[in-house]
Amino acid sequence: MIRRHIVQTNTTSTQPKKLLDQVRDKVRFKHYSLSTEKTYIAWIKQFVLYHRKRHPSEMGAIEVEAFLTYLATQRYVSSSTQNQALSAILFLYREVLAVDLPWLDNFERSKKPRRLPVVLTTQEVQDLLREASSAPEPIGLIIKLLYGTGMRLMEAVRLRVKDVELVRREIIVRDGKGGKDRVTVLPECLVEPLRVQLALRRVWHEQDSVLGKVDVWLPDALAVKYPNASKEWGWQYVFAAKNYSIDPRSHSECRHHVEEKQVQRYVKRAAQAAGIAKPTTPHTLRHSFATHILQSGYDIRTVQELLGHSDVATTMIYTHVLNKGGKGVVSPLDRL
Repeated sequence: MIRRHIVQTNTTSTQPKKLLDQVRDKVRFKHYSLSTEKTYIAWIKQFVLYHRKRHPSEMGAIEVEAFLTYLATQRYVSSSTQNQALSAILFLYREVLAVDLPWLDNFERSKKPRRLPVVLTTQEVQDLLREASSAPEPIGLIIKLLYGTGMRLMEAVRLRVKDVELVRREIIVRDGKGGKDRVTVLPECLVEPLRVQLALRRVWHEQDSVLGKVDVWLPDALAVKYPNASKEWGWQYVFAAKNYSIDPRSHSECRHHVEEKQVQRYVKRAAQAAGIAKPTTPHTLRHSFATHILQSGYDIRTVQELLGHSDVATTMIYTHVLNKGGKGVVSPLDRL
């Protein structure tokens, strides 16, 4: 009886992992973000369910193309969303299943339409920030930072204490898009509000230390290399949530950063209250930051560095915004 029990236990332990668990392991092995992990899992699950739960190893280019066509013709998704789904599926085949098929390299992505970014006027920004001042802190401060620094939304909510330089009036953006670090300007008018926020955050940190809930998520393998870093003051989030939550990976109870959806909701409400007709999101404030400093006379290379663009061609889109319209061209109607 004992021998039979041992054999059954060993057989169970050698069973292969489920497909989605394999995807999670590979995503974490490659140090992708949690949001990327959730996105890839969701698309792969939809792909499998669309084909009546057939295993991806039994499918190929025909099934992938059928799924992408379904997304475009029946779900009416945008080209960027369709490409996102394709990226998840290609990750599944290349990284998880290790399938080396010719169609992986030859698969054509849908073309993303080239659109000009939505940019607010300085008056519209003033109106939006005025309405956003009624948002609970630190949401209002984050919204001001988005326009004042040109940071992306996730870069702002994930800002660490050690990366705020009040004396030098700068913010260091770590692990931005493409895994790049950069330095951006800290507005003079936000130095004191940030000082107040950091003082409040310090009190919370001391309380968390007493309760044993001070751990914070660290990127890559820093938690292994520096075991105590997750408890140190410098690594804490500047904009921490008021309530504790369970980390989905470590399963420890700690204080995460504020939810990005809160910022999105208050930006939308503020834009509506200010009577702004343009579709306005937190990223609109980044576009407005870039356009307005170009209007102030700063060169394109400076703007490129502040935004963290790898190629100046990406930054040049804001010159197109400047050159279109009344300031770029005098209408012949005005010459009559």
